[in-house]
Amino acid sequence: MSNLRADWAHRPTHRRIWALAAPMIVSNVTVPLVTLTDSIVAGHLPHASQLAAVAVGGAIYQLPVFLCGFLRMGTVGFSAQACGRGDGDAMRRILLQALLLSLALAAIQLLAAVPLLQPILRMMDPTADLGGLGAAYLHVRLAGLPAALASYALAGWFLGAQNARVTVQILILTNLANIALNLLFVLGFGWGVRGIALASVIGEWGGCLFGLSRIASQLRRFPGHLHPRRLLYWAHWRPLLGVNRDILLRSVALEGVFFALTTLGARLGGPIVAANALLLNGLLLTSFALDGLANAVESVAGHAIGARQGDTLRRAMVVAGGWSLGGSLLFAATFALGGHLFVDLQTDIAAVRQVAYVYLPYLALLPMIAFPSYLFDGLFVGATRAREMRNAMVVAALAFVVAALLLRPLGNHGLWVALLVFMGVRGGAMAWTARRIARSPHGWLGQPSSA
Repeated sequence: MSNLRADWAHRPTHRRIWALAAPMIVSNVTVPLVTLTDSIVAGHLPHASQLAAVAVGGAIYQLPVFLCGFLRMGTVGFSAQACGRGDGDAMRRILLQALLLSLALAAIQLLAAVPLLQPILRMMDPTADLGGLGAAYLHVRLAGLPAALASYALAGWFLGAQNARVTVQILILTNLANIALNLLFVLGFGWGVRGIALASVIGEWGGCLFGLSRIASQLRRFPGHLHPRRLLYWAHWRPLLGVNRDILLRSVALEGVFFALTTLGARLGGPIVAANALLLNGLLLTSFALDGLANAVESVAGHAIGARQGDTLRRAMVVAGGWSLGGSLLFAATFALGGHLFVDLQTDIAAVRQVAYVYLPYLALLPMIAFPSYLFDGLFVGATRAREMRNAMVVAALAFVVAALLLRPLGNHGLWVALLVFMGVRGGAMAWTARRIARSPHGWLGQPSSA
């Protein structure tokens, strides 16, 4: 207990954690603003089909982009560990590998979009107007895909290099440019659905080009050389690709749980699925805030492992864990005391409001149960322990399935309890794995996946 108090009292660790976490939290807030602006702008167009086209096209575009989030998470740990070792050669190699991988994935997805785009739109059973507008939106929107994926790689690399400022600048520039151009192109120039898509594309390329422009100044801190011939050998690709593969599988399992939650809720009726969606926005807000602390842990943990500083790693987990606990209690109290207002701000439909009120206690419990999984995500990403993170997610997803089946007679209450079980098992499995690794002969400093 005395060690915990001493670690918590270490002021330099508090300053270091918040120097990374605070800008990430601020930048995370801009993410929902983009979706909100798209909806508001599209909602003021003359026809409902235009709003629907933006919603459908955006959902189709965001799915592959979300699944490629491993480009950021998979790069942070390797970059942070190379930074901790002061290895300038590795910093250059990791950056080039991440960018090449992002461009390869973008090329594959763009080639696949040509034959698959129309069948996907037809599968969603749109009207003729919606199908045509959705295709028009996507034809423009896909031009930003290479920039979006490259920005993931750049954001992860800069965060691992202890430069959260550039990571935040990339995200904020991308999102604010999107918002401003949305208003200009649609409300000013009257370009409609294509204008909304073009604003997103320019925002993505603007953020990407800004990130690329900051590489040279960052590398001056790490003298070294790029050895392109090393990229011809599989041994230099295997660790990065292995980590990215496991993070992708973990993301698929996570997305599957929330897709199942929505699908099963839809079978219980429209007001229930609508109420669940509103309440899950509360979980989204919680994750935006606590993910900022997890992002800080990714960077500090990876740097500490690379520099072989076990005390730094331990202090970072204690400090970030304490702030995460405090943040989760704050969100829990907010939803418990102000949950009705949170629901009312999102809808004025009486039937949906009444249903949402019933399930507010589950939303109040979620932050306290979910925060350990966010915290440990940061540790496992920084340590490039993606396999263990993937396994914990799969176990938690299976627990959700079992709980949802067993609690099916309870209706929507059963779904919410199953979600609580999922979050609890996810955090518990990661905590158990973290403890097992800490007690192993080499502990967390014995890095199995080093690039």
